[in-house]
Amino acid sequence: MTTESVASPQSADVTSETGTAPLLIENLSKSFPQGDKQVLALKGVTASVGQSEFVAIMGASGSGKSTLLNLIAGITQPDEGRVLIDGTEISALRDPELTRFRRRKIGLVFQAFNLIPTLTARDNILLPVLAGGEQGPVSADELLERIGLLDRATHRPDALSGGEQQRIAIARALISNPAILLADEPTGSLDSVTSQTICRLLRELRDDMGRTVVVVTHEPDVAMWADRVIVLRDGLKLTEFETKQFSDAQALAAYYQEAVLSSGTGA
Repeated sequence: MTTESVASPQSADVTSETGTAPLLIENLSKSFPQGDKQVLALKGVTASVGQSEFVAIMGASGSGKSTLLNLIAGITQPDEGRVLIDGTEISALRDPELTRFRRRKIGLVFQAFNLIPTLTARDNILLPVLAGGEQGPVSADELLERIGLLDRATHRPDALSGGEQQRIAIARALISNPAILLADEPTGSLDSVTSQTICRLLRELRDDMGRTVVVVTHEPDVAMWADRVIVLRDGLKLTEFETKQFSDAQALAAYYQEAVLSSGTGA
C-alpha cells in the first residue's frame, strides 16, 4: 500500500489527504547477522496507518512482524527506508532525542506485562511520567476506571490476574497520550476468554478515545477486532485486507490461509 503523499528526505512533515498520518512506513528493510552471513528479516515494506485506525499485522513465526514493530517503535534502526510517526521521521532521531520522542509519542504493550512487582497498579501506570514523559489529558485513575480496575489501584502485580496485569500495561502505555499504541502479541500468554477481553479493550480505545492501534498477532481471533490486516511472509508484505468483509474469525482465517498458500508457502 503506498502513501498518499510523502515529504522529501529534507522534511519531517508528512501528510496525507486527511492530514498528518499517525504512521507511515516507507520501503523498510532490516537484516541481522547469523553466523558468517546476514539474514534479511524485512524486505522493502511500505504501509500506512490512518488516524484512529486499528490495524493488525499478521504472519507466521519468522515472517518479520515483530521486527517491523520494533522498527516502528524505534527500538531498532532500519538498514534502508524510514518510519514516520505523527509527522516525525523517527529513524533519523538519535538518543536522547529518540528516547524522549518514544516516551511522548509511542505507547508500547508486550506479551510479557513488564510490570514492576514492588509498585501498585496506579504507580506502574505512572512510570512513563515519572521517567520523564509528559502526562496526557487523562489521569492514572481515569485510565484505571476506563479499563475497569479502579478498585485494584493499590494492588501489586502479584495480586492481579494475567488479564488484569495486561490491562494495567495498556493503561501505562496510554498515560503519556501517545500518537500511536503498539502491541506485540498482547494476548499471547492469556486464555481465550481473557484474550477477547483485551481485544475488546483495544477496540474501545479506538472507538471511544480515538486511539490509533497497531497489533502484531498470528491469531485470527485477535486480527478480527482490527479494521485492517497487513500480512507479512518471509519479510515481505504479502497483502492487506479489511476485516469487515468477514462474518467471523474463521472466515478471516480461511482467507488468510488461502493468501499465504497461493503465494507458494504454508502459514
